[in-house]
Amino acid sequence: MNNSTSTLAISSQHRFKYLFIIGVLFFVFGFVTWLGSVLIPYLKITCELNNVSSYLIAFSFYISYLVLALPSAALLKKTGFRHGMALGLLLIAIGTAMFIPAAHSRTYLLFLIGQFIQGSGLAILQTAANPYVVILGPRNSAAKRISMMGVSNGVAGILAPIILGSIILDNTDQIKTDLLRMGVQEKIIALQNLASKIIAPYVAMTVVMLILAVLIYFSGLPEINPDEEEEEFGSAESTQKTSIFQFPHLLLGAFTLFLYVGVEVIAGDTIILYGSSQGIPLATAKFFTSFTLGGMLLGYFIGILCIPKLISQEQALKFSALAGILFCLTALFTSGMVSVVFIALLGLANALMYPSIWPLALSGLGSFTKTGSSILIMAIGGGAILPLIYGRIADHFSPHLAYWMVVPCYLVIWYYAAKGHRIKSN
Repeated sequence: MNNSTSTLAISSQHRFKYLFIIGVLFFVFGFVTWLGSVLIPYLKITCELNNVSSYLIAFSFYISYLVLALPSAALLKKTGFRHGMALGLLLIAIGTAMFIPAAHSRTYLLFLIGQFIQGSGLAILQTAANPYVVILGPRNSAAKRISMMGVSNGVAGILAPIILGSIILDNTDQIKTDLLRMGVQEKIIALQNLASKIIAPYVAMTVVMLILAVLIYFSGLPEINPDEEEEEFGSAESTQKTSIFQFPHLLLGAFTLFLYVGVEVIAGDTIILYGSSQGIPLATAKFFTSFTLGGMLLGYFIGILCIPKLISQEQALKFSALAGILFCLTALFTSGMVSVVFIALLGLANALMYPSIWPLALSGLGSFTKTGSSILIMAIGGGAILPLIYGRIADHFSPHLAYWMVVPCYLVIWYYAAKGHRIKSN
């Protein structure tokens, strides 16, 4: 694009304005993403689902990243990044609007389709927004800006389950008890009334997304050419390669990211139902996801203060994986509120994993950086697959024992931090 811009061409005043706009988009990322943690227990009751079926909510959302990663990059080449972000917001609005007929008919498939469309919009948004964080300021402070976006994302993630949970999970403990003694027709009416609770917040979200789409379209955000950014990750090594498959540290990094996103989603999206299975009322448990995301927010601040002054990215990833193993094992060998607290602490362990895995996996790719980035975005699909496995184990054994599956995932992440990221092809 011949109207691409560089950091030197942007004034400080405009830079702050553009960063604020991108920060709002990262807030949208966090808010929409973590609504699933409330939708899972809500739709389990409303649509009368088992555990594995309820976790299709996470599957339908995160699988869109796997499907849309490569098409998103191609789309943005045609539309430009600013118009592409407006299109992403429009898709999210269509997805949230799908919840209205889904609630009226209490049709689970429509809820899943709405989730997939929202995830598709976010896949486009994230593909477009991430390069802006790098270009809108000096190179040597890019990590600081990424952390700022992480804080915006984290705050939204804390607020989303609190706001939606207060509306749609209100009085659900009594509703669950009442449903057990209702007749067929009475039960249908009660479930329909429960389903109707979601209509108002999703109408509001649809309107907000449409307004944001218009504002982004006319925002004046400069166009960028991400092809110019690839040299940042370049090395002499990359010039000797002919295929992306000649970078084993990238492929192992994508698998590690796949596992990381899976355990992050498990930590946030399962904790409400897990708390309920431990005898904690839903009136209390509906806030647990916000505690998990509060731990992540604390982790972001630790990263801002400590990396790279006190610890390297590799050390941060290694310590995070060890913390994840420790917290998970403690949760497995305890019960009740103590166990729930340590599941929530997985948010703290997870916080620095994504920003640490990404640069380690892209290191030395040079002209293969764009392809490598697309592969890493596809790895976000781990958030679709691993929660389903968790749900299957929970149905066959218990939600408590199902957390054993998280331990080997953290072991792989530790291996990548300790050795895997250094593996190079000959």
